[in-house]
Amino acid sequence: MIVTSRLARTALSHRICTGIPRRRLAKLIAELAEPWAAQQESRLRERRGGDRVRAPGAGPNHELVFTDRVIATLVVLRFQLPHAVLALWYKVDRATITRAVGEIRALLAARGFAVPGQPGVRLQTLADVFAYAAANGVELRIDGTEVQVRRPKANRPGRRAFVSGKKKQNTIKPTVISDERGRLLWCGATRPGRMHDVTALRTEGIEDLLRQYPKVKAKVDSGYQGLARDFPDQVSAPPKKPPKDATQAHRAEYDTARHAQSSQRICVEHAIAEPKQWRPMQRYIGRREHFEGTVLAIAGLVSDRCANR
Repeated sequence: MIVTSRLARTALSHRICTGIPRRRLAKLIAELAEPWAAQQESRLRERRGGDRVRAPGAGPNHELVFTDRVIATLVVLRFQLPHAVLALWYKVDRATITRAVGEIRALLAARGFAVPGQPGVRLQTLADVFAYAAANGVELRIDGTEVQVRRPKANRPGRRAFVSGKKKQNTIKPTVISDERGRLLWCGATRPGRMHDVTALRTEGIEDLLRQYPKVKAKVDSGYQGLARDFPDQVSAPPKKPPKDATQAHRAEYDTARHAQSSQRICVEHAIAEPKQWRPMQRYIGRREHFEGTVLAIAGLVSDRCANR
C-alpha cells in the first residue's frame, strides 16, 4: 500500500493521534501559521544576510507543508513516536520531521495557558497567574509532579541532581497550578527531581508574588509546609502530624482537618492527570534540554480543553 501525504494527513489528524478534535486542530493551525511564517522569514533573512531579492513563494517548496508539520508535532508529543516512523508516513527524511518538531514545539510552548471564560487571553508566567487570580478572586491549587527521564551519563556534573528521593529514579519536576475547579492555569518551575517542591517555587519568585498580591490564596499539600508557615493568611497546607503520645481526641481532630483540606485541594490532581495522558509526561525519553518546551507545549494544549469546561 502506498501512503501519500494526503492519506497520512487524514489518518494522523484524527483526535486519537493528535489529542485534540479536528475543529480545534484547524484553529490551532490557523493560529500558528503567522508566527511560523515570521519565524521562517527571520531564519532566511539571517542566512541571506539581508532582505529577500525574489518575491515570497519563489524557490523550491517545502517537502512538508505547514499543516503536516503541526500534525506530525502533535503526534510526536502525544505518543513520543520515533521521528523515523513519521518520516516513512510522509515519505521525507527523518531530519525533516526533527526540524519540523523543533519549530512547532517552540511555537506551542510560547502560546501560554488559556484562561477560563476569557478567549484570547493567555497566561505566560507565574506573575500572570497571580495577577489573574487577584483580579478574578480565584483561589489557587498548587502541586508538583515528577516525570521520569533518562539517566545522565556517568561522570557528568550535576548527575545526582536528577535522582528523586521520593521516586528513587531520575526525574524532572514541573509545578502545576489550577483553580478551584481543577482547570489548568500554569505549568512551570521545571527543576531537577532532587529539588524540593517548595524550593522550586521559591526560585521562581512566588514569595515576592504573595507579598505583591496579599489577597491571593492557595491550597497546597504537605510538601509546601514552609510556604504555609511563612504566609499563614494566604497559603493553606495540611496540619502537622500529632506527636506519638497524642490523645485519641487530638488524633481524630487531626484526621478531620487533614481530610477537609485534602478534599478542597484534590482538584489539582485532576489538572496534573490530564497532561499525564500524553506519553512524554509519563516517561520522557528525549533530550533533557527539550523537556521544558515539551511540557509547556503539552500543558498549553491541555489548558485549551480545560478552559472550555
